[in-house]
Amino acid sequence: MSNSKEMAKIAYSAMEDKLAKDIKIIDISNISVVADYFLIADGRNKNQVQAIAGNVEEFLHKAGYHPKSIEGYTTANWILMDYSDIIVHIFSSDDRSFYDLERIWRDGVEVSPADL
Repeated sequence: MSNSKEMAKIAYSAMEDKLAKDIKIIDISNISVVADYFLIADGRNKNQVQAIAGNVEEFLHKAGYHPKSIEGYTTANWILMDYSDIIVHIFSSDDRSFYDLERIWRDGVEVSPADL
């Protein structure tokens, strides 16, 4: 889990760097085998959503981590970045409210970046 903590910290910093809104880190390691952490945030518009995703990819790449897959970049309503140990979700504001992942994964534990 130490790699996933490092990855989550790096992704959080990259999201914060591009002024992502309402960044949440949810520890799902005890309730799912999908990943250890979900990071969820939103951007004000398509360009910002894409910039956040690009920054996450760049920061993680520099640290030696590569995505298993990235989906939704073109439309930028919901960009899903799968790094195996962490999954990053970057939404447009409307889509974040609609999908409400925080509610769906409410059995996970929200953690602060300081706890990683």
